[in-house]
Amino acid sequence: MRVLITGATGTIGLALADALTARGDRVVALSRDPERGQRVLGDGIAVLGWPEPNAEPPPAVALEGLDAVVNLLGEPVAQRWSDAAKERIRDSRVLGTRSLVAGLRSLPADSAPRVLISQSATGYYGPRGDAPLDEEASPGTDFLADVVVAWEREAAAAAKPNMRIVFTRTGVVLSSSGGALAKMLPFFKLGIGGPVAGGNQYVPWVHLDDVVGALVHCLDDELATGPVNVTAPNPVTNAELGRALGHTLGRPAVLPVPGLAVKLLYGEMAEIVTTGQRAVPAKLRQLGYEFRHPEIELALRDVLGD
Repeated sequence: MRVLITGATGTIGLALADALTARGDRVVALSRDPERGQRVLGDGIAVLGWPEPNAEPPPAVALEGLDAVVNLLGEPVAQRWSDAAKERIRDSRVLGTRSLVAGLRSLPADSAPRVLISQSATGYYGPRGDAPLDEEASPGTDFLADVVVAWEREAAAAAKPNMRIVFTRTGVVLSSSGGALAKMLPFFKLGIGGPVAGGNQYVPWVHLDDVVGALVHCLDDELATGPVNVTAPNPVTNAELGRALGHTLGRPAVLPVPGLAVKLLYGEMAEIVTTGQRAVPAKLRQLGYEFRHPEIELALRDVLGD
């Protein structure tokens, strides 16, 4: 299978590219800086330049003979949300996906890829309480939910006969190479970690291995279509995550972190830390996906090499 990946030099993209090449697929990556992309991804992957993803379609040569596309473009959400940062977060997803779709729609129907997997996020659901949220749940109304709704709408515009479109609504990814866990570790290693803003909000966590596993499953399974929650089957509260992390590190995890302190540090972005969603992977279960890391403490031990 020939698979095009956008955002291939990110945490998920790198892991997915490795998994696909390991099983014999041919991977093509698009990058603003193809020389850097080639250094990061290695010689086994073809890296082509796409200097202005927000303004122009990918080069035509990148779209030739594709079986599948995985769209992972997106400015990091975990940053202080200035007006400029919010614009970058939105444009990188909405305009970048629009440009990609324009390129795909220009292809003759008989040469279009069979499947487009477009990254999405559990932020679609907005701040919620403790009710389980499957893929049929309604969207939220906050900034991030509005971005995700628009992001999915752009991907849906790629629809063609015989092309599946999947929106992978991914949760908080646990990885040793960055993300939310990397920001938490220094505090917990010092023994000063603990529940944030009361700790009752749910964290829709997922191990990086299962993100990659779910993406590959959705590539291969013809029944995978529409929104798919990519989250572990056992979501936990912020307090439970903290206790599991502290136990894994052999450190106390009881010092509460007031929501006001998080807001002072991160501004509006603090909302995604002090609120959450109890997203559940109903579609993945229906599709028969078997999670490699369904339990939080065992997942943390794997990530941290314990």
